[in-house]
Formats: sequence, C-alpha cells, structure tokens
Amino acid sequence: MKFNKLLLAIFASLLIIIIGCASDSDTDAEKDADEEEVDQDTAEADDETDEEATASSDGKELRVAVNAQPANLDHPMDPAVVVRDMARLMFETLVTTDSDFQPVPMLAESIDVSDDGKTYTFHLREGIEFHNGKEMTSEDVVASMYRWLEKSSVTGAIFDDATWEADGDYTVVLELAQPSVMTLDTMASAKQAAAIMPKEVVEEASPEGVNDYIGTGPFEFVEWQQDQYIHFQKYDNYQPVDEPADGLAGKREALVDDIYFDIVTDPTTRLSGLQTGQYDIIYGIPYDDYEQVLNDPDNEPYVDSYGEFIFIYNKVEGPATEYKMREAINAALDMDEIMMAAFTSDDLFWLSPGYMHKNIANWASDEGEEHYNQADPEKAKEILDEIGYDGEEFVIMTNRDYDYMYSASVVIQDQLTNIGMNVELEVVDWATLLDRQNNSPDTWDAYVVGSSIVSTPSQLLAVSPTWAGGVEDDKTLDMIKEIEATESMDEAKELWDELQRYSWEEHLPISTLGGYYDLFGANNKVEGFTTFSGPIFWNTTINE
Repeated sequence: MKFNKLLLAIFASLLIIIIGCASDSDTDAEKDADEEEVDQDTAEADDETDEEATASSDGKELRVAVNAQPANLDHPMDPAVVVRDMARLMFETLVTTDSDFQPVPMLAESIDVSDDGKTYTFHLREGIEFHNGKEMTSEDVVASMYRWLEKSSVTGAIFDDATWEADGDYTVVLELAQPSVMTLDTMASAKQAAAIMPKEVVEEASPEGVNDYIGTGPFEFVEWQQDQYIHFQKYDNYQPVDEPADGLAGKREALVDDIYFDIVTDPTTRLSGLQTGQYDIIYGIPYDDYEQVLNDPDNEPYVDSYGEFIFIYNKVEGPATEYKMREAINAALDMDEIMMAAFTSDDLFWLSPGYMHKNIANWASDEGEEHYNQADPEKAKEILDEIGYDGEEFVIMTNRDYDYMYSASVVIQDQLTNIGMNVELEVVDWATLLDRQNNSPDTWDAYVVGSSIVSTPSQLLAVSPTWAGGVEDDKTLDMIKEIEATESMDEAKELWDELQRYSWEEHLPISTLGGYYDLFGANNKVEGFTTFSGPIFWNTTINE
C-alpha cells in the first residue's frame, strides 16, 4: 500500500465506495497529493475485514515504536496524538466518525433528536462490558460525559448548561440549553475524546487524571514501564459493532494478543529497528528517509493526513502579545521554505491558509489567503519600525523529539533574524514543551506545532480559550459561540469564513504554515494496518 499509488475501486456488492485504496499500478504515480491524502485513511479497511476476522490472535504480538512518551493516557484530558492513538484502544465513545468524518453511533445503538434540536436520546448497546467485568449502563455514561465536559478543550460552548440524565439502565438523555448543528460532530471528536469509563473510576479520579485505565475497547491496559514501554492486551469479552470497518467506525477486532508501545525517541533507532524486524510499526519516520523506506522491499511507508502545521504566538506574556508584532512576523514568513525544510518533499505537505483541514468539506476555507505566505521582509521591517522594536529577545521554543518541528523553527529563526529581530531558539524535550505551553508563559514567545484534524471549528486548539494560554479575544470567542449556536450549516459556514478572515486580518492567534502528512512505517508482515486520524491497531495482525 504505497503512499504514491492510488486505486479507485467500487464494490457494488457491498454498496460501499472506498476512496483511496492503494494500487500496485505504476500508472497512478502521477496522482497529486490531494488524491494521495485519502490513501491510508480508509484503504482496504472494508475488503480485508472478512479475511482478518477469521485470523487467530494466538501468541501474536505487535511491537510499535513511538517517538514520544505520553504524559498520561486519560483521553479526555490530553490532546497529544500519542495519547489519542493509545487511549482509543481501550476507550470508546457514544459516537465516532466514519471515513467521511460524519458522526455515527458506537456505544450508542441509536440516537433520537427532538424537533427543536435540544434533546438527544441515546439508546445504549446492551451487554457491553468494561475491562473490569462490569456491564456498562447509563450511570457510567452520564458520569463520563460530565467529566468530558469538564476536562476536554474541544467541547466549546455547545454544552454550556447542558444536562445528562439516565432514563433507565440503557437510555441517556442530553438536554441542550440551545440547539447546535455541531453537537454530534463534537461528541465524535477523536481529540480529547468523550471516553466512557466506569462511574466509580470517574468519581475516584484526581485532578491529575483517572487512577485506573478501564474502558470497553478491544484492548485493555496492562502495564506502563516509564521510558520503556506501554503494554496492552486483547480483551477477550470485547463486543464489536456488527458493521464493516469505516474510518473509526464499524467493526473493531483485536487480531493480536499483545501490543507493546516502545518509547524510542531517537528516529535513527526507530528506523533501524523497523529494518531489523525489532519493531513491526514505527512512528515518525524522518521525512528525509521517506524514499528509503518507499524503496525497501521489506517495509512500507504509510501516511496519515495529520492536519495543520502552525506557528502559535504567546498571547499572555511577552512581545507577541502585541498584534502588530505578530503581524510583522507573519509578513516575514516564507511558508514554502519553512514547509520544505520540515517535510523535504512537496508530496508530504500542502500550502493552505485554512485553519480547518481542507478535506472537511463543511468548513474548509481560503478566507484571508492574501495574508498567508507573504514572504515580505520589507513589509515586516516597516511594521517593526512602526512599533519601535528595539531588539527585545524573542524566544522560539522547540524540541528534537519531532525533528520536523525543529527544522521549521530553525528556518523561522533565520527569517526573523533577517528582518532584524533578536531571536533565541530554545530546545527542550517534548514533555517540557507541553508543560511550558500552559504553565510557564514567561519562558516562550512562540513555537511550531501540529494541530491535528478536527471536524468543527470549536474543536480547534488555535481558537480555544484554554490551550497554551488561551485566546482572550472577545470577538473570536463570541463568534465561536455564535457558530456553535447555529442550527443551519450554511449559516455556520458563513460565520466561520468571517472568523477566519478576521483571524488573519486583525487577530493572528497563530500563523498557519500549511498542512502535512504524518509518516509511519510498517513491516510487510503486518496485515490490515490503516490510518485515520492516526494509526489504527485494531483489525491489524502479523503474518508469521
């Protein structure tokens, strides 16, 4: 399943269209990155499911080398992708997203929505068992959803003053204060997901997170050896959805007995381990090694359309709190140079001014594009003169755990130095960066980071009132609430276009650098491996 090969196959017997299946035909090599992006998201997931369902997991083990250790595995609390990818093995949600990013039931059997759009009735699947042997009931769902609203950054104002109530053991009723077209989309978010846990686990959680990782998913948590590995094992009593796998929806099956996520921060060590067979799947193939893996007969590269690459400004403390300083920096940025330095091939990124991912059809926007990729150092210098910039130090925080972030930061430092700014590059480890972004605003002025794909604007961390110091701009926050409160998708899109233009022209909480693909590698012994909002490890097995 090569990144640069694409086949469009229509399976009439299943009445399912699978876009992006990989092909062995060399004639597809010229297809552009827009088409390739869909390749690994849903490729071959449906047509391989029946074969995989008969595969035995006896004694099979999957070794996955990840490039960073998560801070925790408490899914609602942490937006880090490594948390997302591991946590969703054990945690599930009421609704999830299919390959078109549409919300579909998961732990809910069905959903009724009232005519006024304020009441959502979730009829739960019965007989679903937590990993501690307890049956999931409505009281667990109610407790979990209230905790999600408390801890997650993606919920926005949609659920302000909302109530969740149990109606018997297998029915949960959500009452909204006002209707929103984005309710189910937000609940289905893969980022800081609305994980359903036992009520007692929720009630015993500390401010730092839950004390036990217990969910309903196909794998259960076993052990975490700090700086070494995190171990999950197949949960024998898991009950999958009886539908074909589609995105994050449909049938999930544990086809290996054990999954070990080995913490391997050095990219050379990860790649070497893949080539020697020590690891079956690896995260974070260095982008300049893409061609090497592509031409390796024993291994294959897999791509996942990650999201947007952004330069976020500290709007709480320091020189970047002034809009004109952010405007000057944005005018200087040459996105072509930055993105090529980070991702090495124009097949692995795209240029776009959109805050929302270009594949989210309801929300993708080019508004404000004239302020994107200006690469105008003279304009930037004029703005710096206008505000009387006198050489104040500007600290760009970065890390080497994700080398592409570091590479982009080095180029940005050079571009800003060329307009006369005094720029310091401070390299810290990933865990320290995550801690400082929220807790130490006096230590940084800006940094480069990836913003993973989301399905609604209110889930964007870039306009969140809490993330990395938060957006405190009244117009931004008011417009997000207005978008959340709309009942018409057309009206919501018009408002979002207006907000994105305002963000580029008058606010600049971030500078969007472009969009990019995450790059993984897998040994050819791995079967059924796909990606969609990150790698998917269920329905994946090893052919010994």
